Amino acid sequence: MLNSTLWEAFTPFTKWAPRVTRDDLQRDLVAGITGALVVLPQGVAFASIAGMPPEYGLYAGIVPAIVAALFGSSRHLVSGPTTAASIVLFSALSVQAVPESAQYVTLALTLTFMVGLFELALGLARMGALVNFISHSVVVGFTAGAAVLIAAKQLKHFFGIEMPSGGHLHHILIAFVEQIDRLNPYVTSVAAATLLSGILLKIFARRIPYLIVSMVVGSLVGVFLNARFGQEVTGIATVGALPTHLPPLSAPDLTFDTIKELAPTALAMTLFALTEAVSIGRSLAARGGYRINGSQEFVGQGLSNIFGAFFSGYVATGSFNRSGLNYEAGARTPFAAVFAGGLLMVVLLFVAPLAVYLPKATMAGLLFLVAWGLFDFKEIGHILKASGRETAVLLVTFFSALFLELELAIFAGVMLSLIMYLERVSKPTIRRQVPDPYGAKRVFVSDPALPECPQLRFAQIDGSIFFGNVNRVEDTFDLYRNTHPDQKHLAIVAQAIRFVDLQGAEAFVDEAKKRKEMGGGLYIVNAQIPLWEILESLGSLDDINEKHFFQGKTAAVHAIYQKLDKTVCKGCNQRIFTECMWDHGVRGKPAPGE
Repeated sequence: MLNSTLWEAFTPFTKWAPRVTRDDLQRDLVAGITGALVVLPQGVAFASIAGMPPEYGLYAGIVPAIVAALFGSSRHLVSGPTTAASIVLFSALSVQAVPESAQYVTLALTLTFMVGLFELALGLARMGALVNFISHSVVVGFTAGAAVLIAAKQLKHFFGIEMPSGGHLHHILIAFVEQIDRLNPYVTSVAAATLLSGILLKIFARRIPYLIVSMVVGSLVGVFLNARFGQEVTGIATVGALPTHLPPLSAPDLTFDTIKELAPTALAMTLFALTEAVSIGRSLAARGGYRINGSQEFVGQGLSNIFGAFFSGYVATGSFNRSGLNYEAGARTPFAAVFAGGLLMVVLLFVAPLAVYLPKATMAGLLFLVAWGLFDFKEIGHILKASGRETAVLLVTFFSALFLELELAIFAGVMLSLIMYLERVSKPTIRRQVPDPYGAKRVFVSDPALPECPQLRFAQIDGSIFFGNVNRVEDTFDLYRNTHPDQKHLAIVAQAIRFVDLQGAEAFVDEAKKRKEMGGGLYIVNAQIPLWEILESLGSLDDINEKHFFQGKTAAVHAIYQKLDKTVCKGCNQRIFTECMWDHGVRGKPAPGE
């Protein structure tokens, strides 16, 4: 069984590859060509964000993309370098080594390898549902915070001033204000031309790949200014020619001290990278009419980063832009991502030398465009209007990303989400119920203005009963007994209780005993099969009395009514139940809603 599971985990392509048709391959090839062209400016830009040499952004889009496509479960997901992963990597490593240095690159490769191992382990453990614990508000808040940091860290290249680009947001802004009178108009012109052309293309020519065109526009403006005034005057620095070779072999540093130092960052990046990849995969799968396997996607992402660490790629995950483009371009199978990675090798060999004409100011303009695109204003507005709890999660994650370490922002958002969830489930709704005398069927309602039986109380519990909230249930039971001691009978409407643990079962047993001592009883109405089975497995059915379980309110009222003190009933003029009317000579039939 174990061997079979491992075989399926490491050979998912054997299921879909034989069904690929020639028409599928043709469409995948077109999508792959488009993807290879788009990743060129993105890869260089993301490498700049990550503090890596520019070519590493392209390397991260080759082997990792191919491996993730073959070993994942999505037909359209494209993996590679992303903004979020790049900025987390820079935030974590820039305090340990100088960006773009050999030591920095080695740390990045080590971090990539560790992320891959974490992802693979989670996938083999079938922990695909783990990403459900990272709420959408955490992702939105983190992405918005990362967008602000991306723009802030590019201010020095956009305006051509000397200032540190590391540190927290307030440090960067203070340094920028101190140097703003020294901005370089030539550099700023290049960056502004790139930004403006990208905005215009995005607004008026959506079908044109605006990143590529705006990159060309910015580069041409830089070439013109350097030719007209001389680079000594303009101070327009360029990226420089990229290496014209395939991804070289590389090796992470697996010493104990390095692993220990990078472990917290690797864990945070693993959680966010998997959330990003699986969320994108699920979104595209829903549009494409199929489902993905979250655990298998973990395996694919893990292997892509493990292989990437040995082929000069830094942390890769699912890319929303390239995956969406892949889908829109007509991709049908994972071969589209395989083609994109393969074709990127060709692009790298023939186009890389042209980067000598690519100004850093142009890259800054491109990254301003990328940062603006990361703000999901529609979703942010929806969260702000819909839920105060989710708004708190979003804001905590957003400001943590700005003023703390990015990996801490992820943990802060996740922890706050879990705390709020636990706080909510620790307070199950418990409300009394009475028949509505004004309704045609006398259905049970929770109107506090309606009178209830002086001997019998109906209460509905909405939510599972477990150690985290059993005290609230017990306190409510105590309150009922202390404030209404004449109501010796308590009927719990349990149709919304799906789970009860040992402490929850003991609370029911304890209440049943107390009610019995009072001369009454505890009754369970509409117990669902899971609740019944749990109580049975815990041995609580005998303590509560199996005859006190009822399938509906009608049967419960009829049976419990026989146990009420009839001397009290004679002096009662409320006529709460249909049975009360029968005994007082009032015509009526049992209501279906009781």
